[in-house]
Amino acid sequence: MTKVVIVGGGYAGFYTAFKLEKLLRRGEAEVTVIDPLPYMTYQPFLPEVAAGSIEARHAIVPLRRHLPKTRVVTARVTGVDHSKKKVTVTPEGGADFTLDYDHIVITAGAVSRTFPIPGVADSAIGMKTIEEAISVRDRVIDNLHIAADMPPGPARDRLLTVVVVGGGFAGIEAFAELRSLVSAMLKEFPTLSIDDTHFHLIEAMDRIMPEVSLKSSLWVIKNLSERQAHIHLNTQLQSAVGGRLELSNGMVLETDIVVWTAGVKAQTMLGGTGIPLDDRERICAQADLRVTDDSEVLEGMWTAGDVARVPDLSGGGVGGYCVPNAQHAVRQGKILAKNITAVIRGEDTKNYHHKNAGAVAGLGVGYGVFQSGNIAVVGFLAWIIHRLYHGFAIPMWERKARVFTNWLVHLFWGRDFSSVRRVQRPRDFFEEFASRPAVVAKKTPAKKAVAGKKASPAKKPASRAKVSTR
Repeated sequence: MTKVVIVGGGYAGFYTAFKLEKLLRRGEAEVTVIDPLPYMTYQPFLPEVAAGSIEARHAIVPLRRHLPKTRVVTARVTGVDHSKKKVTVTPEGGADFTLDYDHIVITAGAVSRTFPIPGVADSAIGMKTIEEAISVRDRVIDNLHIAADMPPGPARDRLLTVVVVGGGFAGIEAFAELRSLVSAMLKEFPTLSIDDTHFHLIEAMDRIMPEVSLKSSLWVIKNLSERQAHIHLNTQLQSAVGGRLELSNGMVLETDIVVWTAGVKAQTMLGGTGIPLDDRERICAQADLRVTDDSEVLEGMWTAGDVARVPDLSGGGVGGYCVPNAQHAVRQGKILAKNITAVIRGEDTKNYHHKNAGAVAGLGVGYGVFQSGNIAVVGFLAWIIHRLYHGFAIPMWERKARVFTNWLVHLFWGRDFSSVRRVQRPRDFFEEFASRPAVVAKKTPAKKAVAGKKASPAKKPASRAKVSTR
């Protein structure tokens, strides 16, 4: 059978495999997905996971459960030899092995793009994975519990300060959802008020959310300001050493929580594999999603999603190429599956063409912004549009049902503000009280008698031996 290997199980990789399962006839091809994680993360829901509006497990799609005809390998791809049509696979804790392929689909996705700002690598956290969203949520909740029993002062202010870097969609949504979370929790903390909490977003440009109109973006800034969440435009982070943030506008902020959302970059695991990359480390592709090296097509190699540089035939892309977002990744994955099937059957491929359908963002419970062409909606109606769109956009009806059930339960009983941050070090409690084996001190052997001398009698043992324990 024809062998298809998909590197990456994110949006593009998942939808490529999902569509191939529907298109391919029995025995026509064998499909393998390789990813370090056994699930796809629906990233638009990460801010709501961080805010406690969606259960974390409901924002991911298990690959093995929903790709029953596909072989799923939980590992990393650490090498690609296209001349021999082989990939090197490195599982966690296991030995490397190779897989043969006829077609390889590289959909490795993107990671957070950072800059060499002192302290960022040590103090900040991203908002690209489900694990990061859970960690931010639990830290915010735990900090409120600790701060509630502290007297006013710098130490308490540090715990109650949240800083987000980056004013794109991801940053604004995370910032607004966390503001919504803390505002809703304050009713459980009579010793704290909204004036005690401090929310700051840092954006280097002169505006936020370039995907929406200037008028809509100004409404977002005003709305968040009214909720005591402050946005600093034309401001850069200069240092974050030890949680002490120095800004270019002269402000200094002390915080335990720095969420970094200032851009993404293509996954760099492909460097040195011989795959043609542009100056931004994106894989060069033509409109039908086949990888190209200058003007030469690399037969059997395909790409899609955030890791790919795909021409935007609608004319709306930045620099003539598709922007890295879920809209393109999902649709590219579906077209890519059709094109691979066409090649296997000796048919012609089709070019990817999609005109941006608009943008929608949730800004905390009851607030949102929606933009499609010249149509702009803000406030409660936009929030409803956001939930309907993304509620139905997450793959699989089983996942949709779980998400809508979350929202329905919260409508009656509110969000669950429980923190399980200790789960990140689950053995601490056990180790604290675990009994250890006693370590008995070794006895010193008696001295041997020397010729011509009497051996000195051994000392009388102490009435109670000394025992040391760990």
